[in-house]
Amino acid sequence: MPVALLLVCALLLAACGGEKEKASSPTETPAPAAETGCEKVPAAKPKNVKVAKPTEKLKKGKTYVARVLTNCGEFDITLDPRSPRTGGSFKTLVDKRFYDGLSFHRIVAGFVIQGGDPEGDGNGGPGFQIVEPPPQDLSYSKGVVAMAKAETDPAGTSESQFFVVTGEDAGLPPDYALLGKVTKGQDVVDKIGVAEVGPDEKPLQPIVIRQIRITES
Repeated sequence: MPVALLLVCALLLAACGGEKEKASSPTETPAPAAETGCEKVPAAKPKNVKVAKPTEKLKKGKTYVARVLTNCGEFDITLDPRSPRTGGSFKTLVDKRFYDGLSFHRIVAGFVIQGGDPEGDGNGGPGFQIVEPPPQDLSYSKGVVAMAKAETDPAGTSESQFFVVTGEDAGLPPDYALLGKVTKGQDVVDKIGVAEVGPDEKPLQPIVIRQIRITES
């Protein structure tokens, strides 16, 4: 089942229509990934990995930080305690090394970067779904990390694909399960967010997730 972040008629979108609209680009011409300090690496290979549906939840009173190491640098995501099932599912996948070697397959300048698909094309997942509706007052502002889903999936559905908001306000409705927020390395996220892409929104130079690890305190 395709798992693509739905682009809606919102702040960053020009109009509704039969063809999917894209977020507005910055006024500057985005620099190719190789010119922004990203190491050149081979493209991620598709992985045929399925995981049993997780039952883990984040523990109350604990802080969980996911460190994402890429060929462009590293950044931290502090998981949001308001989403214990979403966070627990993500942690299970991290602990199983599910994300190691995957990629950021979709970049929309001024909107989001999206990764975590084992197939690398936006159509893959771990073989399960978790549903945990996000807070209704959630604003998808810069640095917020949420889970991607298909348009037909219920609000709060998550599998393995996640996105990081790179614009000031993605203008999305509260339909996407909240994972957390970038609390360190926003400059790395911004670097990835201006990588040169093709017409399919896929970066021309691979951006690979070398590993994700979670610390608990």
